[in-house]
Amino acid sequence: MPPVGGVQPWHLGVALAVLAVAGTASLFVGVSSVTPGALLRADEEQVLLFFASRLPRLAAILLSGAAMSVAGLIMQHLARNRFVAPSTAGTVESASLGILVATLFFTGAPLVGKMAIAVLFALAGTAVFLGLLRRITFRDVLLVPLVGLMFGGVIRALTTFVAYRFDLLQTLGSWTTADYSGVLRGRYELLWLALAVTAVAYVYADRFTVAGMGREVAVNLGLSYERVLNLGLAIVATVTGVVVVVVGAIPFLGLIVPNLVTMAMGDHLRRAVPVTALAGAGFVLACDVVGRLIRHPYEIPVGTVAGVAGSGIFLVLLLRSREA
Repeated sequence: MPPVGGVQPWHLGVALAVLAVAGTASLFVGVSSVTPGALLRADEEQVLLFFASRLPRLAAILLSGAAMSVAGLIMQHLARNRFVAPSTAGTVESASLGILVATLFFTGAPLVGKMAIAVLFALAGTAVFLGLLRRITFRDVLLVPLVGLMFGGVIRALTTFVAYRFDLLQTLGSWTTADYSGVLRGRYELLWLALAVTAVAYVYADRFTVAGMGREVAVNLGLSYERVLNLGLAIVATVTGVVVVVVGAIPFLGLIVPNLVTMAMGDHLRRAVPVTALAGAGFVLACDVVGRLIRHPYEIPVGTVAGVAGSGIFLVLLLRSREA
């Protein structure tokens, strides 16, 4: 997609400032009252709530939103298709199946161990999807995500059947729908690993850009195409596995945010990664605040709000691609 307009450094500064203000405001939104005045007075109950729940929740929102958006951006480059993302390529569903397998067969394993199994399943599922793309020639670019959705649907059906047989449907729901209401201090820190992996993605951004031009171009430019492809798959699988294990799947995030960013500033991956991370964090933060306010004092999970908003934006992107 051609760039509509350039993104200047001061745009990033403004976006970062807006995100900081919105994030700070979100710290004081919730069922239980937490006010700046009470924190300044060192109210024991509100201070405990702030540091044990509100602050970890905000960190989890920003970390997962930024990491999943960048993962989607990398996946779109490697697959050379704007409609490929972890949620439309079977990656999220494979990670959920991995967690289910870990829960069934490695009950006593620590959370890190279950996360590693989820990452392996996500990696295998993504590799199978990319293998399908190599073997099938698509004349219509929209058929690629449709194949991914069908592939993910098969894995989701298998996961649901196994969860039903072992009475784990309710547990499965916590992995397939992102919900930050249960995020507390000591239960979200694995998301920092997703941020570290995202930093690696930024370091290798130029290589991913070259790999996105295709195997022949990349090899002619002296790039080890297979190695870069495998690194990209590892980054996408790790981020997806970590986020799904800690907070659950966030639908459409890795699809719509990278598309909107590249529409604004083109395909230069090194420039797009920071903007995509900021935009993804802002999108998830907005969905979380809406979910907390729309039925206050009850909450609507972020996964539900993101699904509604993301599906609408996805349809707009589809119609734009048809008109282009």
